[in-house]
Amino acid sequence: MSENPLEHIFQTFQKISICIQTQLFSLAGLPIQPPPPNEKPLLSLSTTVVSTKGKASKPVTKEDLGRSTWTFLHTLAAQYPERPTRQQKKDVKELMAILSRMYPCKECADHFNEVLRANPVQAGSQAEFSQWMCHVHNVVNRSLSKPIFPCERVDARWGKLDCEQRLCDLQGTTTFGDDI
Repeated sequence: MSENPLEHIFQTFQKISICIQTQLFSLAGLPIQPPPPNEKPLLSLSTTVVSTKGKASKPVTKEDLGRSTWTFLHTLAAQYPERPTRQQKKDVKELMAILSRMYPCKECADHFNEVLRANPVQAGSQAEFSQWMCHVHNVVNRSLSKPIFPCERVDARWGKLDCEQRLCDLQGTTTFGDDI
């Protein structure tokens, strides 16, 4: 077992990521290209992080982590279906709850938990979830004395991913019989 208990989580995440990529390539009818056998994982908790360009860099800062997390969350909201299933609504609410408990910065996690209590997740549609995400991001920005983002421009800033043949759609987005 590795020295850092989170190392296993990152390794598992990387395996899942490779599996998803393989499935997407397969669905698109593209040839599957396995990673080189000696390639080091992109996600590592060692003291020196190896970037995708192979250059050594410093460990992630709290600010970098925050920016990356917001990018992920806004992109998720942009990809969220206009008519989500009951399970998708449940999953997104649980994801926010998990972030408020497991976020790597305890101070940030505790604050996000408070923000969620005051602003329950709104995920009835893509537009509603994107606007909620923007509102919550602005709540956090206010607490950090950062600029407020105009939520009417959220789609222009964090619009849908540019993917051919809807390969970026969330699983189950075309299933409408579940619940609206």
